[in-house]
Amino acid sequence: METISENRCFDGVQGVYRHASNTCNCDMTFGLFLPEEAKYARVPVLWYLSGLTCTHENAMTKAAAQVWAAEHGIALVFPDTSPRGDDVADDQGYDLGQGAGFYVNATEAPWSPHYQMYDYITSELTDWIGENFSVDMDRQGITGHSMGGHGALTIAMNEAGRFASVSAFAPICHPTASDWGRKQLVAYLGKDEAAWAKHDATLLMKERGFDGPILIDTGVDDQFGDLLGTEHLAAAIATRRQNAQLRLQSGYDHSYFFVSTFIEDHIAFHAQALYA
Repeated sequence: METISENRCFDGVQGVYRHASNTCNCDMTFGLFLPEEAKYARVPVLWYLSGLTCTHENAMTKAAAQVWAAEHGIALVFPDTSPRGDDVADDQGYDLGQGAGFYVNATEAPWSPHYQMYDYITSELTDWIGENFSVDMDRQGITGHSMGGHGALTIAMNEAGRFASVSAFAPICHPTASDWGRKQLVAYLGKDEAAWAKHDATLLMKERGFDGPILIDTGVDDQFGDLLGTEHLAAAIATRRQNAQLRLQSGYDHSYFFVSTFIEDHIAFHAQALYA
């Protein structure tokens, strides 16, 4: 593993690291914030999955998350959103290929040799961090924005018992019924829609729900609101009677200004579950 940078940050350390990934068959980069408490003991960890076009760096520098993670003694993981490199398949569109991994394991060419983001997040990167840093993988929460919110919700519901809490900012809630989803699911997983269901938060909520608390914030003025499918997930939450807060925030859009406004609430929400 290569240390790209380490900077003191709110008495902790914000690091950026690169490692050779066997899962994605290329080098992968991630950010990791460790609070001061990690010097003395293993700390709980909160995953932050980013959205379309993002790298590990966007949330790390724009979400204003470290100050609140330091306050609560929580590590933050900022993975990349896809594999990258000259040999990695890509697309001219912003919403497919590099920067748009959608947190699935691709089965279709030309994506399958590298685009194994579900296993990368849930297995390989988890093991790398647990083995090399002072974090407690028995206490995990997960959050994300947009495509990353989709990833956070679906991973949390698929990985039963693994995460104490899940939250999301403007998540893609029903990708099997959205242009932000169907295009990518066909490309990565093929035309059999049965293979898509485990990557749709609304369908997973109907089928199994989440054994823990959920917090979702979405802006009323989100410019991509028609693509998110928030109302479908809200209906599924109500039908299942899931322990969840879904808040529509007046005047807010899809940007990191929105994320940074409510990140304090989300980290406090996860801290309550992680330190329960």
